[in-house]
Amino acid sequence: MDRPSQRLIRLDLEQQTLREVNDFLHQRLPHEFAGGEMPRVEILNPNGRHNVAVGLDTPVEVDILGHAGYFIAGMNKAARVTVHGNVGWSVAENIMSGTVRVKGCASECAGASGRGGLLVIEGDASSRCGISLKGSDIVVAGSVGHMAAFMAQAGTLVVCGDAGAGLGDSLYEAVLYVRGQIAGLGADARIEPLSAPDHQRLTRLLAAAGLPHAPQEFQRVGSARNLYHWHADRGGAYG
Repeated sequence: MDRPSQRLIRLDLEQQTLREVNDFLHQRLPHEFAGGEMPRVEILNPNGRHNVAVGLDTPVEVDILGHAGYFIAGMNKAARVTVHGNVGWSVAENIMSGTVRVKGCASECAGASGRGGLLVIEGDASSRCGISLKGSDIVVAGSVGHMAAFMAQAGTLVVCGDAGAGLGDSLYEAVLYVRGQIAGLGADARIEPLSAPDHQRLTRLLAAAGLPHAPQEFQRVGSARNLYHWHADRGGAYG
């Protein structure tokens, strides 16, 4: 719920160009409200447009009211972006901090290369969710497609539904938690026992996402660490 004193600004993509909307978020907003409370911004009529609310580095709340396209809220830093609909490829790509929440489903490569912050997807995510993850947290309330967390180096992926084939292929130090069925693990990924720190991490992330599940309902997937170094005589193991 908005605080009574919080100002609301509405930007309409049927009346303004995408460049004008993003320029307002990047340039005018930080200067006009420097040192004061940031307003909440609503972006109307996204209608599948790409690159909405990208590169934000201001602690502002942004609500995108409708379905959006590719690269929504990419490179986010400090902002809290909520999409009230579905998104295309690469939502929150390279997120640095802040929160991005999708109240629908996400297409491929959600949260790719994320370095910090939190991405929450309230529906399902397609293939390669969390690819090359580098430190951010991703919580998917539904299921994910194949090759989720491919080459994930650091961070956490929580899947409350099922996971497709190739989960965690070439995994490094990221940790994956899956509540449903796993169609198949990728190269060098393995099921591991849940520890007390796992329970704590799951409790924190599920609470942040607003989900009621219990930590003990999840399986942990980690790296077997056999592929950290290339061995020419074991080349077949990398396929």
